[in-house]
Amino acid sequence: MSMDAKHVDQPKEFAFDAVSEAAIPAIIATYPAGRQASAAMPLLDLAQRQMARLTGHAWVPRAAMDVIAARLGMAPIRIYEVATFYTMFHLAPVAPHHLQVCTTTPCWLRGSDAVHQACKAAAQSDPALFSVEEMECLGACVNAPVLMINDDVYEDLDGARTEALLVAVKNGVAPPAGSTIGRRGSAPEGGPTTLFMVEAADGAKP
Repeated sequence: MSMDAKHVDQPKEFAFDAVSEAAIPAIIATYPAGRQASAAMPLLDLAQRQMARLTGHAWVPRAAMDVIAARLGMAPIRIYEVATFYTMFHLAPVAPHHLQVCTTTPCWLRGSDAVHQACKAAAQSDPALFSVEEMECLGACVNAPVLMINDDVYEDLDGARTEALLVAVKNGVAPPAGSTIGRRGSAPEGGPTTLFMVEAADGAKP
């Protein structure tokens, strides 16, 4: 799917469905009276998830931004500013599996070029299923390279592991998010090297 917002067909209308409407009161109530504008980001996220749920393609149409602005009593331009600033909001439809590849320095030094190439190849061969976007830091530098697929972040990737991951995703058997080499937390590759439990010479626990 195209990510070029300039050439996307915008729906003329948008309305929150029953699932979204049920969530909105609690979202707005999170913020103090007079501060409802703070709900802009969660409502944008809600609209994007509704589009994904109903159409298979996560994005926020301009009509949805206008509905959110009216709901929060804000000028539409203020919602446009938020939606266009944060890359978590898609301004054009993305594929059901949107691949966000971190190529910032820590990931690049650890081989994100190969990860990016595998993702681009998948998107080119099956654009109805995969779309790809190059990202700045995804916040998991210690386990670089990393790839975010929709809401899930996969770590410790290389070209081959990325290809295998995307095949699994395509077949509906994606592994749990996290390290693809079994690393726990941010421990060194091969396991922790310090803070082991050892017995003293007399057999007592330290």
